[in-house]
Amino acid sequence: MPSPLTIRPLERADIPTITGWARREGFAPGVGDVAIYRQTDRQGLWVGWLGDEPVGCIAGVRYNASYGFIGLFLVVPAQRGRGYGVQLWRQALEHLADVPCIGLEAAPDRIDDYAGWGFAHASPTTRWQRLGAPPPPAAPSPAAKEPPWCLLEGDAIPAAALQRFDAQREPSPRPHFLRQWLQHPAGTVLALVDRQGACHGFGRVRPCLLPDGDGWRLGPLVADGPAAARALLEGLLHRHPGTVLIDAPGANPDAAPLLEQLGFVPLSRTLRMYRGTPPAVSLADVYGLACLELG
Repeated sequence: MPSPLTIRPLERADIPTITGWARREGFAPGVGDVAIYRQTDRQGLWVGWLGDEPVGCIAGVRYNASYGFIGLFLVVPAQRGRGYGVQLWRQALEHLADVPCIGLEAAPDRIDDYAGWGFAHASPTTRWQRLGAPPPPAAPSPAAKEPPWCLLEGDAIPAAALQRFDAQREPSPRPHFLRQWLQHPAGTVLALVDRQGACHGFGRVRPCLLPDGDGWRLGPLVADGPAAARALLEGLLHRHPGTVLIDAPGANPDAAPLLEQLGFVPLSRTLRMYRGTPPAVSLADVYGLACLELG
């Protein structure tokens, strides 16, 4: 008989262990990501223990009363096939039992498993990778007008304008999440703001931990059109050349052509799935998810 599993809320001291697991699994965790998940829902992350040995983890993060997301779900290889993953899975589902919609990103070999728990297909998500130097900026044509916006960085970004832009593209406003995600010191945040002070897009790039080295993870990236998304991408890539990953939702038809133009190549694919009524807000303006583990 396998030993009994004890499931406890994730503590700050557990974060290096969980981050190391995620790195070895190829999740490419961003620096500081797990701490941000914990700030989003302090009750929504757990670690499974066999005695004093941590063996697995899961996140069942409640964004608000209507939406939650399951991710960061893994069991260490030596303990797989013993039912510990199912116990962690049930813990996350129980935490989100009263949420009308739960989302997740399914690896291809897990799609049927999640379908058996009531999750339905929504749209694919592709992880793209770019290697090497940043792309040269697009040369303006002789007849090109002055850009309708300027690229702002860090503290120069008007927080209220950015939050208004984001709230129009999310099921409900999420100022707390944005503060945690966009004010984290690791990496760079850029926003496009016009002369009237309206925001047209924003993005963040932060260092990430690859299985065999370090790189950059780009997301979230949200923009009101391909031109705005390209301006943000070029700005972020020029500030942080090297290996860059971005997770783009297939529900945005403009994302793949733009990333190909900038030298990205597809690396892997997951499937966004929902249990319950999917969010009414479209992903058409989302060019890069914040992270697969948090939706």
